[in-house]
Amino acid sequence: MDIAGLSTALSMNRTMNDVGIAVLSKQLDANKDAGQAMIASMNAMPGPSESSVNPSVGSHIDISV
Repeated sequence: MDIAGLSTALSMNRTMNDVGIAVLSKQLDANKDAGQAMIASMNAMPGPSESSVNPSVGSHIDISV
């Protein structure tokens, strides 16, 4: 392989890595926003939660084999 071909291949590899990192960064931001929206919607739910109405439900697991 000649120097020009090697230089082109390395440049293309660097560009592909930069694009991949940019896409992953955008996805991370989107997931962060979705998580924050989910938390906000859960906090905005009206009424008491099940654990405050009936504290014994769901707090213990009774398993027999």
